[in-house]
Amino acid sequence: MADHVDQVLGPTDDTVSFIQARGMFYVTTLWVLAACWFPMLVISLLLKMAAGYRPGGGDIVLYAEATLIIPVIVSALVLLLFWRRLGWLHTSVHGIDFAATGRRPVHLPWSGIGSVALHGRGPFTELIITPVAEDYATVLPGKGGPPRIRRRGNEVAYVIDVGLMSPGPEVLLAELHRRVPSKV
Repeated sequence: MADHVDQVLGPTDDTVSFIQARGMFYVTTLWVLAACWFPMLVISLLLKMAAGYRPGGGDIVLYAEATLIIPVIVSALVLLLFWRRLGWLHTSVHGIDFAATGRRPVHLPWSGIGSVALHGRGPFTELIITPVAEDYATVLPGKGGPPRIRRRGNEVAYVIDVGLMSPGPEVLLAELHRRVPSKV
């Protein structure tokens, strides 16, 4: 890995932080799981009925409870699993540091950024950061899996889930436009 020296003269307190709020993560996980869980229950009930099963009053209550309780419990377990490893992003005079949910952090100096773009909408918005060259990015030590990378030909891009970050993707894009206006 080559060292790229970025001599920066400027304030050291110019850091802007974006974090993934735990509450927003929980609620989004909850509605996504509920949207998947309910049709699965309906399909399993229809398959049982096609095989000759006739649900009674107690079964209807059981299915209603399963529809309401299972997504809440599973969402809470997923949140506990990622409690300390939700996505974040910090910009400073030295560059950008970021980590996708459950992944190791990455540092990229401003001079090493080739392009930046947002893809997706709402809670599924992703920030795509393409470095000038792959050796500009430094994977920092920490817990989690390898950074999310998208490869297209010889081009490498880092993918960060920013849809649930606070202050928000629009503010993040404005901050990146302030730092690297020609690349956003």
